[in-house]
Amino acid sequence: MADPFKHRPGLEQLNAMLSGTAPGTLGIRIIEQGPDFLRATMPVDERTRQPFGLLHGGASVLLAETLASFGGYLCLDPASGQQTAGLEINANHLRAVTEGVVTGTARPIHLGRTTQVWEIRIEDERGRLVCISRMTGAVVGR
Repeated sequence: MADPFKHRPGLEQLNAMLSGTAPGTLGIRIIEQGPDFLRATMPVDERTRQPFGLLHGGASVLLAETLASFGGYLCLDPASGQQTAGLEINANHLRAVTEGVVTGTARPIHLGRTTQVWEIRIEDERGRLVCISRMTGAVVGR
């Protein structure tokens, strides 16, 4: 897919938007906006582990939805007054992680006038797939 992004505000501005939100509280940081992807990291620590010491599936889904929502927003014309809102998200948790950092990469599968579909791959520090997720978002007015 050719570059789908209509604007590139910069990593500093994107990360500033996370301050005071659930993703910010979990330590999620946007680290790269590539030609057809958005990438972020999340620590596996006391904020993101479940009581049995493993990365919480809900934290993985929060990372996935954060990436897809931000990506969707960046694919819209800033002058349009539109934004994306999640309609559906699913996730398959494939590998346990107990410490370190996971990295999520979101890529658009479909960028329509009223809906978007994103695939999000979350990997551990060794590049092994931890979670695969897909989110459908609605394109809505603000």
